[in-house]
Amino acid sequence: MRYLSLYHGLTDLLYRHDPVGLAAAGAPKDEYEPEVGTIIPRLRNANSPDDVRLILHQEFLRWFEAETAGPESAYDRIAQEIWNKFLKDGNPLGSLS
Repeated sequence: MRYLSLYHGLTDLLYRHDPVGLAAAGAPKDEYEPEVGTIIPRLRNANSPDDVRLILHQEFLRWFEAETAGPESAYDRIAQEIWNKFLKDGNPLGSLS
């Protein structure tokens, strides 16, 4: 149940922040689900918001062209919000399964 909650939470968060403009282009709210599916497993290795930012950027580079993904710094606020959500929820990063 924790995974599903995280999955939907991250999907909503990415849609709200819209790092590559999918929401602005009128995409449906589930448009970031494929990216979330590849981000979550990697978050187990995140030890800081900086790690989360790097993971996000690497995954968006994997899914989109570099110009669309933008610079790593563009993911600062998203990474911080993801990190805070983990801490607030008390979900240790190493036990997301």
